[in-house]
Amino acid sequence: MPSPLTALLIIKAHSVRVPNKNFRELAGKPLCRHILATLEQVSDITRVVIDTDARSQLAAAGVHDRVSAGDQRPVIIDREPALLGDEVTANALIASMLGRVDGEHFLMTHVTNPLLSADTIRSAIAAWWTALAAGTADSLMSVTRHQARFYDADGQPTNHEPARLLPTQQLPVLYEENSLLYLFTRTSFAETKSRVGVRPMFWPTPKIESVDIDTPQDWDVAAALLR
Repeated sequence: MPSPLTALLIIKAHSVRVPNKNFRELAGKPLCRHILATLEQVSDITRVVIDTDARSQLAAAGVHDRVSAGDQRPVIIDREPALLGDEVTANALIASMLGRVDGEHFLMTHVTNPLLSADTIRSAIAAWWTALAAGTADSLMSVTRHQARFYDADGQPTNHEPARLLPTQQLPVLYEENSLLYLFTRTSFAETKSRVGVRPMFWPTPKIESVDIDTPQDWDVAAALLR
């Protein structure tokens, strides 16, 4: 491990499609505590920084700033007033966080990924350190790997020929950015203003871990899998 690694989490009070989802109980504890418990299992992560406009809700869910106890998992910082609202992008929030914390190497994940495992995070970090040292990638993003027949909105095939009907295992592989996990440097973020750098490395994640809770149906899927 070349240097300390800081994990970034964005936890907001308001949720449009699943009301109060970040603090709603899932499989016996508030959603926000699932990913925090997972990050605590990853020894490469030296600090967890939470940007939030919901400090009181976090406290009610049992999540407190541990800096006074000498622990940096987590450190809670209050969101800048100019960045409140549903239209603010994740990259804008990351830029704000980088302006308020030190360090060069960062991991970003979300509380809406309760099935993401510590083993998957550890393996991604190890691969990223290797890629950084070799100069083959400046960032990493988790993806879902697809070999399936896709069509555009006009009904036109995008990656196959219906008349040939090749077996799906012979189709070109497509990758979906699944928002589970990002690794990047302060330098790469400055270059692109994004958590995805100029030379991103794809990291396919297991399908069962790749549930991202955006809708009530996603919530039900995550709850069923956790049971």
